[in-house]
Amino acid sequence: MLLLKNVKKSFAQPDGTRLPILDIAEFRVAAGEQMALMGRSGCGKTTLLHVIAGIARPDSGLVEVAGRDIGRLSEHGRDRFRADNIGYVFQTFNLLPGFSALENVLLGMSFTGGRVDEARAQRLLEHVGLGKRLTHKPAMLSVGEQQRVAVARAMANRPKLLLADEPTANVDTGHQQQIIDLVRNSCTEENVALVLVTHTPEVSEQFSRVDHLDQLNQAVVSA
Repeated sequence: MLLLKNVKKSFAQPDGTRLPILDIAEFRVAAGEQMALMGRSGCGKTTLLHVIAGIARPDSGLVEVAGRDIGRLSEHGRDRFRADNIGYVFQTFNLLPGFSALENVLLGMSFTGGRVDEARAQRLLEHVGLGKRLTHKPAMLSVGEQQRVAVARAMANRPKLLLADEPTANVDTGHQQQIIDLVRNSCTEENVALVLVTHTPEVSEQFSRVDHLDQLNQAVVSA
């Protein structure tokens, strides 16, 4: 499902030199597999997710999702591929404040250019416990409820791969387990591969596979 080989990513500094962020020899995730990726702040976790999702293009190397080398696609091509194949749960939710919970999920569906399935959007929101909050805008929802909308939106287009960037970071302790269960159960039910980034041992210990980015990423070792 996901394969990275010899992937490097760097960013330009004010003095013109390049700051290496990623240098990963190999990273694989099988179809339907669920794994946690651990790493301290600043070790490149979010950059890695952006490269996998096609939000950022690697400097070099192979980034293959569902058999497609997305690094070879144009920016528009990467956007379209992501909309069709990859779900993304952002740490900061990224919900549109002027749209209801249902409208936020429907908007996620519209990016593919295909048919918007309102019945599925409603089912997803019901699945995450928001069947009675369909018309509520983000400001009317708790932080935990907003994250549940984000999970529903990420699953809207039946992705093959779900990326979750610290999905419990902005949720109070009492709701963290609920969010993790929602993410994992949603992926299990639809056979979606999951890469969940976290720095919290209580989250990572729930996964049978836990990789540590500072062991995979040679740019961190050499920095």
